[in-house]
Amino acid sequence: MSTLLVLGGARSGKSRYAESLAKGQKFYVATAEASDEEMDRRIEAHRQQRGQGWETFEVPLDLVGALQTIDGKGRFILIDCLTIWLSNLMIVKLDVRAEIEMLCNSLKKTKARVVFVSNEVGMGIVPANAMARAFRDEQGFLNQRVAEIADEVVFMTAGLPMVLKKARRKATQGKTGKSSRGRKA
Repeated sequence: MSTLLVLGGARSGKSRYAESLAKGQKFYVATAEASDEEMDRRIEAHRQQRGQGWETFEVPLDLVGALQTIDGKGRFILIDCLTIWLSNLMIVKLDVRAEIEMLCNSLKKTKARVVFVSNEVGMGIVPANAMARAFRDEQGFLNQRVAEIADEVVFMTAGLPMVLKKARRKATQGKTGKSSRGRKA
């Protein structure tokens, strides 16, 4: 398993960056549903940006099921985005924390390269109403949980990736009994 979380604000370049990393069999898991003409246009723009070679799954709620269906060695799974998924969960009044834990637990068994796109919504003013504050709080929890188990975390700003967490590489043992970094094993 290899997992990357790509965070950032609206229009920060998150999706474009995540898509640029795709290798092998490419799967796009879209969590948004077209609810009006403007959203139709946004979804179509994302399709055009991705280009050919992606198999798309529209999954507004069951990310765990989608991961289990798509998973496999050599596959690249892009989930865009966790923020919309969270909103979908809250709208249908599912147990958000339980869904987040099921997602995180399923990632531990995944063989594919999984890249999540998510919005950072906690850097602005405190929302004016209880529902918006609850959403902001749950989004912060979701981002923290996925970041905790992800191998890598990147924060996007102005189209530039800032590495917050980098995957650890295992030191290889040489014939001398020392690791590739020159320390004793």
